[in-house]
Amino acid sequence: MNTRPQNIKLGVSLILAAALAISVQDVIFKLFSDQLSLWQIFALRGCIAVPLLLVIGRMRGSRNLLKPALSRWPMMRSLFITTTFLAFYAAIPFLSLSTVGAANYIAPIFVTLLSAYVIAEPVGWRGWIGVALGFAGVMVLLQPGSEAFSPWSILPVIGAAFYALAHITTRTKCQDVPLSVLSLSQNIVMGLAGFVVSGLLLWLSTDGMLVEAYPYIFGTWSSVGLSDIAVLIVLAGFAVGLGLLLAGAYQAAPPSTVATFEYTYLIFVAIWDAVFFAILPNPISLSGMALIVIAGLLVLRR
Repeated sequence: MNTRPQNIKLGVSLILAAALAISVQDVIFKLFSDQLSLWQIFALRGCIAVPLLLVIGRMRGSRNLLKPALSRWPMMRSLFITTTFLAFYAAIPFLSLSTVGAANYIAPIFVTLLSAYVIAEPVGWRGWIGVALGFAGVMVLLQPGSEAFSPWSILPVIGAAFYALAHITTRTKCQDVPLSVLSLSQNIVMGLAGFVVSGLLLWLSTDGMLVEAYPYIFGTWSSVGLSDIAVLIVLAGFAVGLGLLLAGAYQAAPPSTVATFEYTYLIFVAIWDAVFFAILPNPISLSGMALIVIAGLLVLRR
């Protein structure tokens, strides 16, 4: 018997808020990718986010967040979701936000398959049609032969698989884990990933030409000014909030439902592409977005 919560409205509301927040965060990453390396951002953001979460937890009466945050399943979930974000953000400087997002949003297909065949969550015929339409919308946005099929587009697809694993883990193994614990665990792993990869790059003494060509990925740490600190604080705030929103959404409702509404992220980033980077969606892209919206409505009706 399936005793997991089925609060569809709460799950959908949380994932819509998360999609909007992620899209804004992605704009910040893209705008500042020429100033700090990806690993430096993850490391320094973690140094801000982790103490912030511990302080918030203490203020709310939770004095022992660290031990459960470092336990097996929260850490496993955090490793999956950290791999997702690292793959995603590594591709951001080289592709439009819409293209990266479209490649990454193959994740709901993985989520639905895992939901149906691993944890036996009911999907229903409307759910399957909705996911199929969402997938078709992603394919329309990708447009075979475009920049989406450059080598960089492989990264968000890899991230999509880990994203699905992260949320299935949330649903099956972290159902009763407090959101503050999941968010703390996620930010600890992300921060450690930044430090570990930075150390590896320093130890390996990456080729100078590679660093010059891709400083965002292979570069060493840069000096941090006041504006950089302000950006890192904002990103830390996003990291804290997103950890709560994503975990809460997948705890509240079935993964197949929540995952379909994550497609709305593509609509948000299309708007930011136009506003910040003067990249306007063409009729084909708009058609893909329409399919994604229809997919979401079908799943909501279910």
